[in-house]
Amino acid sequence: MVNAEPSRVVIADDHPQLRAHIRQALEAGGFEVCAEAGNGPQAVRFAEEHRPDVVLLDIHMPGGGIRAAAEVARLLPEIAIVMLTVSRDDNDLFDSLRAGAAGYLLKDTDPGRLPAALRGVLSGEAAIPRSLVARILDEFREPGRRRTVRRSKAALLTSREWEVMGLLGEGLTTEEVAKRLFLSPTTVRVHISSVLRKLRVKDRQAAIDLLKDER
Repeated sequence: MVNAEPSRVVIADDHPQLRAHIRQALEAGGFEVCAEAGNGPQAVRFAEEHRPDVVLLDIHMPGGGIRAAAEVARLLPEIAIVMLTVSRDDNDLFDSLRAGAAGYLLKDTDPGRLPAALRGVLSGEAAIPRSLVARILDEFREPGRRRTVRRSKAALLTSREWEVMGLLGEGLTTEEVAKRLFLSPTTVRVHISSVLRKLRVKDRQAAIDLLKDER
């Protein structure tokens, strides 16, 4: 009996180290990564060139992940589109789904779960964290209530702030976070201060604890 060929993926993210981690997780899970892109237009070009089963797109990479998703959906409707992002912003979520994404995964998801999530998408399932499903349900409730149901303070955070806090939550130091994100330690501290102000907490551990409840 001949084994089925592995599902093929194009990864698009402007952080090479993150792409490497994703590639490792997907290949360990039986996928073939046929190309890596660093921006939106490149992702579209590689999708046209390689015709993968799935395109995995970062939202806030150069050229725009949502724009790339819409272009891939228009040109190659047979390809499954999944967003991989730190953004929990309602606009990013809904704009991604409208653009044609069948999945919206958060970057703090255990990389080991990515293969199962993508296989689910290829089987016709939607890959969306439970913490975001309620927002989608709220969107389709009676028009007068749409998007008026509670919005947490955590929704005020930018994608970069989520990224910084996610790495701190993994136990990285300020300097290690700076190195991982190609930022200066001072810039990382500015992001942390902004998060503490938005969440109205006194220290970073309190912020990390609060954000865990938002996932």
